[in-house]
Amino acid sequence: MASNTSMEEFEALLNESFEIDTPAEGSVVKGKVIAIEAGQAIIDVGYKMEGRIDLKEFAEPGEEPNLKVGDEVEVFLRQVENARGEAVISREMARREEAWDRLEKAYADEERVDGAIFGRVKGGFTVDLGGAVAFLPGSQVDVRPVRDAGPLMGLKQPFQILKMDRRRGNIVVSRRAILEESRAEQRAEVIGNLTEGQEVDGVVKNITEYGAFVDLGGVDGLLHVTDMAWRRVNHPSEILSIGETIKVQVIKINKETHRISLGMKQLQADPWDAVEAKYTLDSNHTGRVTNITDYGAFVELEPGVEGLVHVSEMSWTKKNVHPGKIVSTSQEVEVMVLEIDSAKRRVSLGLKQTQRNPWEVFAETHPEGTEVEGEVKNITEFGLFVGLEGDIDGMVHLSDLSWDGRGEDIIGDFRKGDIVKAKVSEVDVEKERISLSIKALDADPFADAIGGVKRGSIITVEVTKIEDGGIEVEYEGMKSFIRRSDLSRDRAEQRPERFGAGDKIDVRVTNIDSKTRKLGLSIKAREIAEEKEAIDQYGSSDSGASLGDILGAALKGDN
Repeated sequence: MASNTSMEEFEALLNESFEIDTPAEGSVVKGKVIAIEAGQAIIDVGYKMEGRIDLKEFAEPGEEPNLKVGDEVEVFLRQVENARGEAVISREMARREEAWDRLEKAYADEERVDGAIFGRVKGGFTVDLGGAVAFLPGSQVDVRPVRDAGPLMGLKQPFQILKMDRRRGNIVVSRRAILEESRAEQRAEVIGNLTEGQEVDGVVKNITEYGAFVDLGGVDGLLHVTDMAWRRVNHPSEILSIGETIKVQVIKINKETHRISLGMKQLQADPWDAVEAKYTLDSNHTGRVTNITDYGAFVELEPGVEGLVHVSEMSWTKKNVHPGKIVSTSQEVEVMVLEIDSAKRRVSLGLKQTQRNPWEVFAETHPEGTEVEGEVKNITEFGLFVGLEGDIDGMVHLSDLSWDGRGEDIIGDFRKGDIVKAKVSEVDVEKERISLSIKALDADPFADAIGGVKRGSIITVEVTKIEDGGIEVEYEGMKSFIRRSDLSRDRAEQRPERFGAGDKIDVRVTNIDSKTRKLGLSIKAREIAEEKEAIDQYGSSDSGASLGDILGAALKGDN
């Protein structure tokens, strides 16, 4: 009876063993550690199968393996039986399969995953995500470029999965996304506690040409160069250094972009509040040249208060030169306040106003007729420019070069650099013009020649040349021309050929032209005048005497 029961039990167990399928190769199975020896763990995976796995496959990155006899573990069945009759199993491959399942779920749910950077590859790093290896691009390590990733190696930390492909075995993760998210949370918290106008302490983190970034305790604010001081700041490094702790005022907070604008000068008194009272119009002050441009120079009257000296207000005499040739940066200069616009925070200054107008000084010290001496600075088609005292020029017009000859011909005798003498003929302070005359140094030969000659005077001239249109005559060295029509009252006698060179004749002065330096002469006018005079003396329209009788009486009277 007992024998029959044993056979039945054996048969039942045999049937049960046939019904249970041996696990398929390439699947994950559960096993128990039954022994640890020679750096390996012997795992019983059931089904009368045992296998060996190196202990290092049970260790987390940077840690020692934590495994003991009796522990249950999941392993990957690579082969049911090898040449030694043992199952070929792997803990690492089991962890990988397990990790992929976990990571795919985390990726779908957009959750963070823990991992550790354990190696460096081209373009980035490798990360162990609990069995699965992921790629961490260099640009995704931190919010700023990382020069030394050593402190991050082997450190367990969260990552964000950016992309994964199980078929190809590719996973791309980011550490930067985690940092930016936490930073954004921290930034939002800090910004929530800040208010515009609040005074806070900050640490200078970075300096650029346009300003400095200040850490306010987890959030950065921009301190623009124009808000550092009331005075002009050429570069932030003039007053700030990296790592320095400073007091700043929150000027503006943009809740949408989380940008914070900071200011330092707002914590100081505004010097412009007292500008109008301190710098009255037409008052003189000493300042320092801070900047030079094409249109003028900026002068600092005090820290925070700058004025512009326009190029037109820099010099009385230097009109078309660059301001840099008149003043230099950091030079101390005396200026006059010309205009103040507090609303626009502008002060107009004058440099030349602190000195007397050189044309006024010249007019006072050199009245008309004063003799001066100077160097020929320039020669133009209308005259000479001569350098005078006070760095100003006077002009000698062509007509004032000489009493004799045309100015166009005489100007060719002068060269730049020649030292010439002249007399002041006119000073126009408003137009900044000084007229000079070289010919005025000598007496006017024309004036000397005509002496007491007036219009209507009878003078004796000498014939020097006979021409078809008239005759040329000379009086006291001056040439004049009598036209044919003026040679006689009688038309028949208006013949130039009846005169000869050297003849002396009496003529009447009809015109004196000081500009052209010519005398208008006429024989005809003399004859008419004589006739009129004879009529007045020896006859009248009532006497009935003939013209011949009157002239005869006049001639007899002359005899």
